[in-house]
Amino acid sequence: MSIFLKEHYGNARLSALQIVKDPTLFLAFGFGSGLSKTMPGTMGTLAAIPLYLALLQTDEWIYLTVTLVSVCIGIWICDQAAKKLQVHDFGGIVWDEVAGFLITMTGITFSWQSLLAGFVLFRLFDIVKPWPIKWLDKHVHGGFGIMLDDVVAGVFAALIMRLWFDFSV
Repeated sequence: MSIFLKEHYGNARLSALQIVKDPTLFLAFGFGSGLSKTMPGTMGTLAAIPLYLALLQTDEWIYLTVTLVSVCIGIWICDQAAKKLQVHDFGGIVWDEVAGFLITMTGITFSWQSLLAGFVLFRLFDIVKPWPIKWLDKHVHGGFGIMLDDVVAGVFAALIMRLWFDFSV
C-alpha cells in the first residue's frame, strides 16, 4: 500500500495525498519533504537546496526578492497549514526551513564547502535553538511564530557564514 494511503497528519488526520494535492500544504510541507517520518526539518532544508541552486543562476536582486517573498508568503502558508492540520507548528511544516536556508546562504559565494557549512550551521541553530530563538519559538504563535525562529536561525547562520568566508585566509 502506498504512503499516500497509510499515514495521517495532524489533528485533522489529513492523508499524505490530501497534503500533496493542496497547493498551500504542498508548499508548507516543503514540496512534500515534510512528509518524512524522520527528521522532517532536515528533509525540508535538503528540499531548499535545488531552489537555492536555481536562484544562484539569477541576479542577486532576484535571489533577495525570492528570499524575502518566501519569508513573507511563508507566514501565510505556515498559518494556513497549521489551521488545516489543527496543530501549531506541526513538524511536517517545513516551509520555514526552506526560507531559513535561503537566508543562511544570502550573499555567500557558492562552493560545495559553503553549501555544506550553511546546511550544517542552519540545522544546528534550528535544532539547538540558542537564545533568542528558543524564546521566540515558545512565545510567538501563528504563521509569524512558525517562520520567525527559523528566520532568526538563518540570520545567525548567515552571520557566521559571512564571518567565516569573508575573513578566512
